Amino acid sequence: MSKKYYFMAGLPRTGSTLLSSILNQNPNIYSGPSSPVLSLMDITGDYFFHGKNNEFYVAFPKPDSVNKIISSFMHDWYFDVNKPIVIDKNRGWTGAVPYIEKYLQTEAKIIVPVRRIDEILTSFLTMIHRNPFKEGKSRLNFIDSILVKTDTPINDENRCGLLLKRGILRNCLNSLKKGLEDGHKDKFHFVDYNDLVNDPQGELDSIYEFLGEESFKHSFDNLTNTYPLNDMENWGLSDMHKVHSKLTKKSAHPDAVLPPSIIELYKRNRVQLELWSNLEMFQSNHEKFHMHQH
Repeated sequence: MSKKYYFMAGLPRTGSTLLSSILNQNPNIYSGPSSPVLSLMDITGDYFFHGKNNEFYVAFPKPDSVNKIISSFMHDWYFDVNKPIVIDKNRGWTGAVPYIEKYLQTEAKIIVPVRRIDEILTSFLTMIHRNPFKEGKSRLNFIDSILVKTDTPINDENRCGLLLKRGILRNCLNSLKKGLEDGHKDKFHFVDYNDLVNDPQGELDSIYEFLGEESFKHSFDNLTNTYPLNDMENWGLSDMHKVHSKLTKKSAHPDAVLPPSIIELYKRNRVQLELWSNLEMFQSNHEKFHMHQH
């Protein structure tokens, strides 16, 4: 079956699993969990084109063959999906638009779920508090594991600091920033978590319009994660990808959860962190920076 490929990236704790579960109500769409396709593309290209120790390829290079191999990953990964539309999810797609256009020969259209950064941090902390480590019964969550390895005290301030400076949240922000700096703004469709909760069908209609696909009337009751993951084994958080049956916002207010120092840090850096909230200003500052550099 010939398939159309679209993409989902964005930030963690922004409702991407929820959004996928809703999209999967459409019989023409497959929207699964995060896939390894982008990583396979990146690793394989690096191995052949930049690998200094790959003497066999260096001795007899076949770039067209490599490009064909890399181009096959997406199709082969979804060979068992019998739906005409596939939305591949990987939070790195915003920084890898050329991979889509070079290897898949298709226009990049990336759905980008976003949310206020203080709400993302609140969601992470609430989830960690809800899943306390119990010797012999659970594994340490992936955030605290990094703190342990770096001899950093485990507390909420350091958890937030890790997420903001070099953890999953920072990596996603860097990927988004790269895509915007490279001029791919028009290939991104931002979906704010709060807008999705407050006006779900309106947000879905906007997504379909962005993709150029016919809209679909969705239901927002009796929701479930279509493709559940083993969250505890992989991340040490048993409900990291849980979808509540009814579409309602359950999160606590950031002021009730975040340490005061993190609240202050967020207030000072909100504009720089939430790039999507003022794209015109970001574009203007980026252009001024490059003019100054030259």
